[in-house]
Amino acid sequence: MAGLWRSYQVLMTKYPWTVQIVTAGSLVGVGDVISQQLIERRGLAHHNVRRTARMMSIGFFFVGPVIGSWYRVLDRLVVGGTKGAAMKKMLVDQLCFAPCFLGAFLCISGALNGLSVEENVAKLRRDYTDALISNYYLWPPVQIANFYFIPLHHRLAVVQIVAVAWNSYLTWKANKIWWF
Repeated sequence: MAGLWRSYQVLMTKYPWTVQIVTAGSLVGVGDVISQQLIERRGLAHHNVRRTARMMSIGFFFVGPVIGSWYRVLDRLVVGGTKGAAMKKMLVDQLCFAPCFLGAFLCISGALNGLSVEENVAKLRRDYTDALISNYYLWPPVQIANFYFIPLHHRLAVVQIVAVAWNSYLTWKANKIWWF
């Protein structure tokens, strides 16, 4: 395990952007597998591989680039490594970024699942508030620790490790049949 972590750190130093994106996409995929197997209890025979591939593509092309870019912007907006700066970063992250990110994630997943605009809006109305409230239970303490203790180039990885559980919930929420 230590060797794997060292390899990851070397790759992060050489190719931070690529590693962040690949990590995000992979872990969103892992979250979907966990969602299908543990939450939805589909079993391997009924696992929806296309859904996992769709969720991974959201991770590769949306989650990784957007969150990675956001952390760079946030580091410029709120400078410093103090507890106060970490609190400010968490507040800006959770009050400005998280609501927009969740809405976009749910809309993108709905569109990739083939929902019409009307169906996607109805699904967003139904699921967005629950997802945002759940977000506020989990992410503020994680983000305070992340912004205070973790260097910028490792923040997305820390978030994605915690996000395996979050992604399981979010992919379940995003892929629930909209009319239920």
